[in-house]
Amino acid sequence: MTPTLLFKCLSDDTRLRCVTLLHKKGKLCVCELTAALDVSQPKISRHLAQLRQCGLLLDSREGQWVFYQINPKLPDWVYPILTNALAAAETTEQFQQDLTRSEHIECDLLIESIV
Repeated sequence: MTPTLLFKCLSDDTRLRCVTLLHKKGKLCVCELTAALDVSQPKISRHLAQLRQCGLLLDSREGQWVFYQINPKLPDWVYPILTNALAAAETTEQFQQDLTRSEHIECDLLIESIV
């Protein structure tokens, strides 16, 4: 990862919101991020793929769900930048709304509400 790639990955509002929420919550599935950010599933999936390609996120499949988390093996120089950027992002009203929506979301509940 290069500094340019890191900043490009974080420069999009949706990607920054995803990473900020993952930083706060640890590990979330696509459906949880879709509901928390109130954004369409295809848009979230596209941004998560970009974050995974640049190395910021890791994904894992658990049954029918794909979960994402921040890559714990990022280069050392990334952590201070990421920590400061996410701390600033967490102070925004948008993040507080995302966090509030995420509080009562679980994949099983989302699937049941669709069926």
